[in-house]
Amino acid sequence: MNIASVRRPIIPPTPPRAPDNLSFFGRLAVIKQNMIATWGQRAYEEEIIQGRFFLHKSFILNRPEAIRHVLLSNYQNYSRTPAGIRMLRPVLGEGLLLAEGHAWTFQRRTLSPAFTPRATANLVPHMTAVLDETIAKLDARTNEPVDLREIMQRMTLEIAGRTMFSFGMDRHGPTLRNFVMEYGERLGRAYFLDMVLPVSWPTPMDRARARFRTRWTEFVAMLIAERRAAGKKDGAPPRDLFDFMDEARDPETGKGFSDEQLVDEVATMILAGHETTATALFWALYLLALDPDTQEEVASETRGEHLDSMADIDRQKFTRAVVDETMRLYPPAFLIARAARDKDNVAGAEVSKGDIIMIAPWLLHRHEKLWDQPNAFIPKRFMSKEPPDRFAYLPFGAGPRVCIGAPFAQAESVLALARLIGAFRVELADATPVIPCGVVTTQPDHSPMFRITRR
Repeated sequence: MNIASVRRPIIPPTPPRAPDNLSFFGRLAVIKQNMIATWGQRAYEEEIIQGRFFLHKSFILNRPEAIRHVLLSNYQNYSRTPAGIRMLRPVLGEGLLLAEGHAWTFQRRTLSPAFTPRATANLVPHMTAVLDETIAKLDARTNEPVDLREIMQRMTLEIAGRTMFSFGMDRHGPTLRNFVMEYGERLGRAYFLDMVLPVSWPTPMDRARARFRTRWTEFVAMLIAERRAAGKKDGAPPRDLFDFMDEARDPETGKGFSDEQLVDEVATMILAGHETTATALFWALYLLALDPDTQEEVASETRGEHLDSMADIDRQKFTRAVVDETMRLYPPAFLIARAARDKDNVAGAEVSKGDIIMIAPWLLHRHEKLWDQPNAFIPKRFMSKEPPDRFAYLPFGAGPRVCIGAPFAQAESVLALARLIGAFRVELADATPVIPCGVVTTQPDHSPMFRITRR
């Protein structure tokens, strides 16, 4: 994809690339701190890289047709890896993200009506109310350094709480954030035994994760009980995601979710929704602070817009391109790992049962054969008449297991970025480069301070 640009685009900082001859145990030592830093230059140039993962082969796929085969054409042959299950099950349980087979089919069919464009449009007022409050709070902080990453986390958590339950997260937000931080800092990292032992063999960290899960599910169940106590008028339309989910029925069987299943589904939607969106918004604000000219283009597009409906959001074409380009450079899910259930042939490579397939959006989105100036921030590449190959750009995955909440996340991100940049000029108060780290999501290595001024 060739991009014409008058200005020289910015190239944000990234971690140093690993030596291509980095040893297995050297790579293992880096994984726990920053998975992104384990990949060398070959991974950004070659279409398929074959290696070893203990007793099995491993493959990094950067060829779109090979990725299409694994995620779409033959997706049923590929399941989550044992390490991936270990990392996610304590917080997501058997929710949609981890379910397999008939359980996944039932959940997907049942939840789909809650995430249609029409359903998302009904939730926009919750988003705008939180944005109004966030902007009002930021107005009082225009003369001091602000941590926009923390503010985005609090804002998206509040949006998640209101769109899910129709109540604010003032009382419960700190507890929920503590759960997220506790898990991400220690329990959500892959340790040696997590990667080599079968899921049925508990590791020392699994025991700690099990204790975490007990506390976590009790907390989510309490939120559900509080929402149910608030009630809903008979015959009234759904007012939030919980109403949609509580009333949802499988169109084929008429079956709904049990209370235990609802806990896992609510946990999945809150965590997957608020943390990844907060991270994407942080990176967008960081990029716009590095690139004032592009920031002014966003502000110009939003000027005079009400920005309180899906129609308003859809008109923000350039802001949407900024969000798309942000998620290209900093994909929230930096790695999709799958284990082969049976033998297969992927783009000429012989795959055996148990082999590990890695599709890394971080690599794919910066691959030198797929993108012009792959490391540069060029939002207008997403306004081209030639969009990227569907299997070269995977911010939300692809195939039947594509993220069900993608339309919601995209609407929230575009709306929030447009409103924030329309209200404030954003600059960095800290010159220290921010390095992306692959730990659960694509996180910054530190939270820089920003300066904001009213437009």
